[in-house]
Amino acid sequence: MSLQTQPASPPSPYEGGRLTLPIQTGMDEDIRSLIARLGADAVRNSDGTELPGIVSELATRVYSTYFVGRGDNAWADAHPEEATRIFLMSDRVVATADGPLGIDLLSSWFADQVRPDTDCDVSRWWQAHDRTTGRELPATAWSVGADGRTVTVHDALAGHVYTVSFLATQIWDPTQMYNYLTNGWDEDPSRAREKPFDVRHEATWAHVRSHLSSWLDEHPEVDVVRFTTFFYHFTLVYGADAAERYVDWFGYSASVSLPALEAFEEEYGYRLSAEDFVDAGYYNSPFRVPTRAFRDWIDFQQRFVTSRVRELTEAVHARGKEAMMFLGDNWIGTEPYGEHFATTGIDAVVGSVGSGATCRMIADIPHVRYTEGRFLPYFFPDVFHPGGDPVAEANRSWLEARRAIVRSPLDRIGYGGYLSLALEHPDFIDRIEQIVSEFRSIHARSAGHRPLAPGFKVAVINSWGRLRSWMTHMVAHALWYRQTYSYLGVLEALSGLPLDVEFLSFDDVRAGAARDVKVLVCAGAEGTAFSGGAQWADPELVAAVSSFVTGGGGLIGVGAPSAHPAHGVTFQLADVLGVDREIGWGLSTRRPLPRVQEHFITQDLTDGLDDGEGTPDVVVTSPTTRVLDAADGQVRLAVNEVGRGRAVYASGLPYCAQNSRLLHRAVLWAAGQEEDFSRWAALDPRVEVAAYPDGRTTLVINNALEPVTTTVPTPQGPRTVRLEEGGHQWLTAAAQ
Repeated sequence: MSLQTQPASPPSPYEGGRLTLPIQTGMDEDIRSLIARLGADAVRNSDGTELPGIVSELATRVYSTYFVGRGDNAWADAHPEEATRIFLMSDRVVATADGPLGIDLLSSWFADQVRPDTDCDVSRWWQAHDRTTGRELPATAWSVGADGRTVTVHDALAGHVYTVSFLATQIWDPTQMYNYLTNGWDEDPSRAREKPFDVRHEATWAHVRSHLSSWLDEHPEVDVVRFTTFFYHFTLVYGADAAERYVDWFGYSASVSLPALEAFEEEYGYRLSAEDFVDAGYYNSPFRVPTRAFRDWIDFQQRFVTSRVRELTEAVHARGKEAMMFLGDNWIGTEPYGEHFATTGIDAVVGSVGSGATCRMIADIPHVRYTEGRFLPYFFPDVFHPGGDPVAEANRSWLEARRAIVRSPLDRIGYGGYLSLALEHPDFIDRIEQIVSEFRSIHARSAGHRPLAPGFKVAVINSWGRLRSWMTHMVAHALWYRQTYSYLGVLEALSGLPLDVEFLSFDDVRAGAARDVKVLVCAGAEGTAFSGGAQWADPELVAAVSSFVTGGGGLIGVGAPSAHPAHGVTFQLADVLGVDREIGWGLSTRRPLPRVQEHFITQDLTDGLDDGEGTPDVVVTSPTTRVLDAADGQVRLAVNEVGRGRAVYASGLPYCAQNSRLLHRAVLWAAGQEEDFSRWAALDPRVEVAAYPDGRTTLVINNALEPVTTTVPTPQGPRTVRLEEGGHQWLTAAAQ
């Protein structure tokens, strides 16, 4: 058993309140009343709202959003050459005949947001490709039309597919554009379309520092400068229909500029091209195994961004104010789990909480004094409208996040948007009051300590390692959910389980960093950065993980772990896992039909494994494999013992209470500690238990929206509890 403790923290921030409330002008009495009711000890403005004149009377702390790279159109208009840039790719166009082929660069992009940059050396920074052959065309083989948005491939070949990768100027900030379109600000002439600018240019950087200095002088009422955020926006590009087309919360495609590209070449000794960012249209999404060039660019930009962030935070500190970073919008280059973040001097990080995993992503950030979660729903009219149900979204957000908060508490929570919209839904305010009270009780009763966990580490291994701790699926499309069941579901479950979790890269595993770990987890769809893809072509990696297991370690594989067809298997860890995926090459080999057995891991399954989209055609490869769940002759859940170690395989694991329980059992079984399971878990999988280091305090939470009666473990022995829907109970034994 380990004590996941943290040093007894001072009574801050900021003592008992722990709530940040968005406010706006024109509703002074409502604000006073709501602050008193909810006990908010900090207030903030949001994009599109202003702090009222009474702000200094209201709370312990006053936050103000501050936009470093936008919000000053006078500067942007006077220096158009210093606007931020982005690399984009045209549509894939099929040549229907030999000869000239015209390609409209913006046929699927939002012309109000981006404009092709024809002022740069297009022969150097643009590229045209024959995607059928994979060949880049020489610059003489294509030309840009007078309209600046049409490229002609002079001698296209019939049946071949062509694209153009081009540098574009960003003429509208993506977040402000989203807020503008969502709220219908086009009807308000005072709402300008804000243009972003790039601090890589020395004139803009000098202006940014000067503007911040003046702003600090003009706003003595502000205690916390909430940088929203810094310099480079994650990749968010709209389509011609004014709807989101490509969203990558980790994307670096919009962090480019000619000075940066030239500085990179000078430092690293090789030149980056448009293709290094466009990536054939994948844009280096986090699901792609990262290339050397992309890794180098991330590190290059991290060092630049963090050094300039440090200058801004020093200016804030010199005025006696705190510097807070919003983990979103223009966060690219800050990388809170990167090696350079500690140099920024940031006091706090606030981020949007949409799940348990995103909650842990914020709460676990090192090198800051405190963390804050901005809870959903945001007070915008897409949710707060007649017929809307913000209470349902608040319940979902809270119940998913609460599991993670119990394991790694945020220091504060808050909300954002238009308070006036929230007040139109009194049932929502009632629910928020309950949530805030429960959040405070977690801090008060836990006395600043994390709950107990078994005395071993669980390491999630992937291509990114610590850099992407708890970072999974921050995209706006439904497709991610089907494609990332294997990874997202595992992380969501782990975020609230009584386990000590860390993240390792495959490079870490090769170097032996898993020595102090008991269980490795490899989960993800085939070919992705999370399952590893071509990384598993390296025999050193395969041998390192295999030796880890045979030497007594545990392995849990979900989805397509180590999938890379070679050497007679699809899963390169098939001999450890005891299963493999049949991709059609071995159909002439007769496979035994899986015979399902009972097992410790499946004792809480009621109707079989819910593997979501699952991974098809998984077959048994070892006589020692035990199949725990199967359907249509295909393995969905299995275990194997090899050497002194144990392995578990699941074809998919979308998050739900039952699957979270199954993963908890799987981890303890893989670690050889299944006999201790009853010390950590309630009888009902919908209920979770946290025991604290004092040996007397236990928190029990109900993750279901219905009442539950169950038996739970406490240091003094099992107890039966009844919990209301979504409710919780503190169980405290008398001091001995």
